[in-house]
Amino acid sequence: MTAEPPYLYCPHCERECLTETPPCVDGHGELCPDRACVECGTALLLDAPLIQLALPGRRPIARRAVRSPRHAA
Repeated sequence: MTAEPPYLYCPHCERECLTETPPCVDGHGELCPDRACVECGTALLLDAPLIQLALPGRRPIARRAVRSPRHAA
């Protein structure tokens, strides 16, 4: 595992600040993606999951938007 950079951009302070990993209640341990600005306490997230990847040998799950039925006026 590589160490994450201790300085990240803080949107509240509007500059790069020193960050720390708060105690993880989700069981991630050292791999916890949560960080906090040590100056103002703003929560920051590293590597936010944006997509769900398929498992090796399987195709991604196709998801369709659920539409509500239209009612006649």
